Amino acid sequence: MPRFYVTTPIYYVNDVPHIGHAYTTVAGDVLTRWRRLWGDEVFYLTGTDEHGLKVQRAAEARGISPKALVDETAEHFRAAWDLLDIAYDDFIRTTEPRHHQAVQEFLQKIYDHGDIELGTYEGLYCVSCEAYYSEDELVDGELCPIHLRPVEHVTEENYFFKLSRYGDRLLEWYADHPDAVQPETRRNEVLGFIRGGLQDFSMSRTSISWGVPLPWDPNHVAYVWADALFNYCTAVGYGTDPERFERWWPVDYHLVGKDILRFHAVYWPAMLLSAGIEPPRCVFAHGWLLVGGEKMSKTRLNQIAPADLVADFGVDGFRYHFMVDQRFGPDGDFSYEAMVQRYNADLANNFGNLANRVLNMAVNYCGGVVPDERGDVLEDAATAAFAGLMDAMTRLDFAGGFGAVWDLIRAANAYIEDTQPWALNKAGDAEAVGRVIGDCLEALRIVALLASPVIPNAAGELWRRLGLEGRPEDVRLPHGATWGQLPAGAKLDKGAPLFPRKDVE
Repeated sequence: MPRFYVTTPIYYVNDVPHIGHAYTTVAGDVLTRWRRLWGDEVFYLTGTDEHGLKVQRAAEARGISPKALVDETAEHFRAAWDLLDIAYDDFIRTTEPRHHQAVQEFLQKIYDHGDIELGTYEGLYCVSCEAYYSEDELVDGELCPIHLRPVEHVTEENYFFKLSRYGDRLLEWYADHPDAVQPETRRNEVLGFIRGGLQDFSMSRTSISWGVPLPWDPNHVAYVWADALFNYCTAVGYGTDPERFERWWPVDYHLVGKDILRFHAVYWPAMLLSAGIEPPRCVFAHGWLLVGGEKMSKTRLNQIAPADLVADFGVDGFRYHFMVDQRFGPDGDFSYEAMVQRYNADLANNFGNLANRVLNMAVNYCGGVVPDERGDVLEDAATAAFAGLMDAMTRLDFAGGFGAVWDLIRAANAYIEDTQPWALNKAGDAEAVGRVIGDCLEALRIVALLASPVIPNAAGELWRRLGLEGRPEDVRLPHGATWGQLPAGAKLDKGAPLFPRKDVE
């Protein structure tokens, strides 16, 4: 059985879940649900990044321990992912003992290999993104380019990872693995950064105690990124279960935002190479989800909680919008009005309307069961939908893939308008009515199956209304998408509208 391993970033706990976090996490969930339909053994990892100066300072400001702060915030992320029906297989926290053990073993290997050396760091540091910057990377010479906050001047004894030794090896790796960074614009960005010359980076701190102590020098704790990145290996058994780690590594996809691409596609693979571990198969770095043209942040007061939109659009409405409204890769801009329009056009008027009208006609004209008659007018459209979804998902083009499924929905709605089964019924042509309704019911079965990764609740309910056993996720592709599998005589349930229309208030 093929294995398929996908990760989100582990989200920093000095924040609350917003739609930017959800964007990545839903994408990973859709991708892994899709691969489960193919019978793959899937492992989907998410979690929280809980060490670092930012957490220590935030806890001090509230008069609580860092552990109390991270325990509280980690639960916010768990609750958000449960709300959005995220079917993760593990939720890792970097404060867990299993992770401390794995990080120490990993860093000791790099140290023993001679790629970590003691030195003194003097430079500019952004606490908000826990990252070091050179002066020419700053905005107006003093502001972090991500958070637009003043950076701090830091001088302290640090251990350094000898990244400068790995430029040629990284370029060779990416030449041999051209798909290891996607999309292509991000790959070009990474290659340009490497070719510009790599500098050794600080991988420990002495000014804080909230972190993983270095095994060879406990006066130092691991720099938060040297600790956090290794969660991807911890979760699949590094340090505790070598056979399990061997089965699951390397990871198939790291899904990350573009602002942490350098950490994942330069620092991380170099450290893995030093430790004798194969780098990731693919780092896919998507753009930012903007609100009013700006990146979401606490300082801009423009963060939107997933629960606020779920209250208006439901879980499936939320998931569908963020996967389909814009391409997964470039920056995208969110607006509530666009979400209403997308919901009404695609979910209420197309998906919901097709299900409602076909099931109502089947109950009224065919005795509430799947008719014996079955045509093949929509078979080509169903085949094209499946082919389009398969092709798009190889590129993580969720909008294009589910757009192909919605083409089948539009084709079925157009078929109904062309054949007018209500007129056929009035004329007493039961056989013709059966063929049209049978075709449309079979199209709905395939739509429910193919749409189940993105709208699992509505797809599951439509599956039930079609008189089918189990749920769409119990079916396996490609056989499940073959035309003509809806059993004649299955009892139908028309039910209430799956996606009632929304009005902009």
